[in-house]
Amino acid sequence: MLPVHSFTPEFLARLSFTADQVAALGALGEARGRQELFVHQQPERLESLRQVAVIESTESSNRIEGIAAPRHRIEALVLRPTAPRDRSEQEIAGYRDALSLIHESHAHMPFSVNVLLQLHGMLYRYHPAEGGRFKMADNAIVERHADGATRVRFHPTPAIQTPQAMEALVEGYRRATRLPPLVAIPLAVLDLLCIHPFSDGNGRVARLATLLLLYRHGYSVGRYISLERIFEESKESYYDTLERSSQGWHEGAHDPHPWLDYFWGALLRAYREFEDRVSVLSSGRGSKSELVRDAIHRRIGPFAISDIERDCPGVSRELVRLVLRQMRDEGALVLEGRGRGAKWKKTSG
Repeated sequence: MLPVHSFTPEFLARLSFTADQVAALGALGEARGRQELFVHQQPERLESLRQVAVIESTESSNRIEGIAAPRHRIEALVLRPTAPRDRSEQEIAGYRDALSLIHESHAHMPFSVNVLLQLHGMLYRYHPAEGGRFKMADNAIVERHADGATRVRFHPTPAIQTPQAMEALVEGYRRATRLPPLVAIPLAVLDLLCIHPFSDGNGRVARLATLLLLYRHGYSVGRYISLERIFEESKESYYDTLERSSQGWHEGAHDPHPWLDYFWGALLRAYREFEDRVSVLSSGRGSKSELVRDAIHRRIGPFAISDIERDCPGVSRELVRLVLRQMRDEGALVLEGRGRGAKWKKTSG
């Protein structure tokens, strides 16, 4: 069997952590404990967060890969039984189904080669491309610039070695029982992306696998806060840390710490957002304006009042308008256009 580059005894024996990294892991453990308390005490109030998160996750994970559709179409595809119209919508609908499967059945989905193939197959279930099988030809992780220039970030595992490498990854993760879950999970995701087992859809499968593994260890914040959105909003760091941590991977000489630090930071941000939103949902009317401001800050690109209304269940249109005007007067927003086609946009400052 091929070596599992982040799970060999030699590699793990060299792995050490700073006091700050240990503190980050401790903070995440405490956040998980508070999450369980919130979920137990306020399950009905959290339903609105779950609905927003699944839309954002579907939108962001696909948009990272250049797959986009209008927001109203994404909402229709995610929230209602809507048939996809084109290739982008087919891939968005596939991600929706894979995400739904994890949310509903994660307890019965071990980290296995078959489960990863199943998730990949679901991404392409509405698409003529054949999903659910490993790449048939070698591939490369390529950075593409706006001017058309390209740069190879990494040469993944050759196609002929991919089935063995995936079996080794799963077995290595299974054997790493002494590793804290929040170390083993990002290491497994790093190895999955370095193997790059599919001809397309590797990033989306890796993000689905991230959610699944976190779920299986009790870190279910991804049910209420979109991890994919956080990855998208910090996309440069996401790709940069993956590239830095993949250098020397084929020789087992890579440094996983840039990726681990990024991963833990993204998860801490998700927990902070979760606790902030639970606090807003639990308090009175006055704090609903903070819920609106939070929804606006999460927006990427121009948006309409109806977009913010959908992100803030239970908040009136009048209050949304009031907060928009306040933020315009503060210089944080500008209104472009008139009438029903008018869009709000965040200022660069």
